[in-house]
Amino acid sequence: MLSITILVEPIDTIHGNYKGLKTSQIKQLKRLYHQKLPGDRPVTPEFAQRLAAIATEINQAVCAYINRRGQVIRVGVGTPRQTQIPPLELPRYGAQRLCGIRCIATQLKIEPPKESSLTAMVRQRLDALVVLTLTGVGKLRRGGGATGYVKEAYLAHLLPQPNLDLETSAYWTVSPAMSVDAISQQDFFDLVDGLEAEFEREYVAQQVDTNQERVILVGLKSDRTSDREFDESINELIGLVNTAGGTVLQTVSQKRSHPHPQTLVGAGKVREIALKVQTVGANLVAFDRDLSPAQVRNLETQFGVRVVDRTEIILDIFAQRARSRAGKLQVELAQLEYMLPRLVGRGQAMSRLGGGIGTRGPGETKLETERRSIQKRIARLQKEVNQLQAHRSRMRQQRQKQEVPSVAIVGYTNAGKSTLINALTNAEVYAADQLFATLDPTTRRLSVTNTVTDKAQNILLTDTVGFIQQLPPPLVDAFRATLEEVTEADALVHVVDLSHPAWENQIRSVMQILGEMPLAPGPILLVFNKLDRVDSETLAKAKEEFPLALFISASDRLGLETLRQKLAQLVDYAGVG
Repeated sequence: MLSITILVEPIDTIHGNYKGLKTSQIKQLKRLYHQKLPGDRPVTPEFAQRLAAIATEINQAVCAYINRRGQVIRVGVGTPRQTQIPPLELPRYGAQRLCGIRCIATQLKIEPPKESSLTAMVRQRLDALVVLTLTGVGKLRRGGGATGYVKEAYLAHLLPQPNLDLETSAYWTVSPAMSVDAISQQDFFDLVDGLEAEFEREYVAQQVDTNQERVILVGLKSDRTSDREFDESINELIGLVNTAGGTVLQTVSQKRSHPHPQTLVGAGKVREIALKVQTVGANLVAFDRDLSPAQVRNLETQFGVRVVDRTEIILDIFAQRARSRAGKLQVELAQLEYMLPRLVGRGQAMSRLGGGIGTRGPGETKLETERRSIQKRIARLQKEVNQLQAHRSRMRQQRQKQEVPSVAIVGYTNAGKSTLINALTNAEVYAADQLFATLDPTTRRLSVTNTVTDKAQNILLTDTVGFIQQLPPPLVDAFRATLEEVTEADALVHVVDLSHPAWENQIRSVMQILGEMPLAPGPILLVFNKLDRVDSETLAKAKEEFPLALFISASDRLGLETLRQKLAQLVDYAGVG
């Protein structure tokens, strides 16, 4: 049988509500650490009676946590919920293993284990929970003091059903009331081996890549958010997580009029998420809203796994996609500015250096060093971004001297901008059905026919970084050198994925970002892409709402000749060429 140990506080530490106890009672509790049980038995009658005597003496519940070697590693005064081991101190083996610790708890009332105690068992992923109900509590024995003994006992353990959504009772099973002798005769190793074999089969059946993050998504719906907008936001977050390399296991949502200041969602929902983290083996919880540093710390303490928000996922994707020196520079600056206020409280247990979503980019020397060093690094990066901005400005001035019109292709991420520039100019820009597939702007020449002179004319097409709703402010600031390609262009082509269910919201998001830019962009040509994937009803609606728009399929090269003509008219309208 595999033996599992855990790092704990000093061996005489008593947890829970021990204030007001006598010195002699504290000593009795501390002596429990010197007890040793047979590893293959849930509990022994002798140990059970000793716990009962102490609980009766202090008139409070007592819990002892025991590893598979039979060593008492934690003693607490209170219920399993009040004395549970913090998630960050528990070993984490994923959904296919238990934590290697069982809890022996006393209960002053003769009744089955309470749901709060069973929930604590699930949150800690305990091997088992043995609940001893006591009788004779409060009765005086000769010579003073109280007496009491174990009336009956219950044995509870987890069920290997990781994908249950609603009934919390489906996470565990509880035996009928038994005597302590009956429980002590059970083969504990056989029980644990059988459970872990079932958990392993369930885990393998899910066919989840162990190299991917196993993610639980959390969405908060306010009174001002419609059901459709909320669903679109959640679906977009799922796409972001998949793009970042994670696998979404479950989605949890809550409707609140106002976000909770400490945890964003309510206390009950936090407990629900903590249960799901343990039962499905998640190692990351992603929120669809931005979290404050304090909220992240509070949530990570509750869940025992890393917590990221929407901005951090986008930053992580950018860190993966950056290829050029300029792109890496801008991403690093954005990540450092985002992480700087979040460094406080990140201890060893919550180190972001283990790999995965939210950990890529700057690295150890830039994320977990002293604040002053990071600020110096930010200042140096800012200086380099300014130099990049100046370089791009000089390049644009040279193009303007040659009187070559420039057109920037803008649009929501994954709208097909890179596919379009490839189809028009054979640019060989990387294009994929992913969010933020390309970050670095690519400029190519395109020959069109001047509508006035009827002669061939060159224009410059620039593929820009994709937009997204609630584009993180650190990215907007860091990528200002890149975004200036948009403001300095003579005209814009706004590409829209008409096959996306939220295409109307995406148009609004892009126009909002363009409207917030310091310089007003030139004339805009609206181009609906992916015509080959659109149903007739959606197409008719788009044509009715946007009669001047162009409809194309960049992948099938449909409507590109018409687009060339429109581009020529566009630069003529802008007064260039």
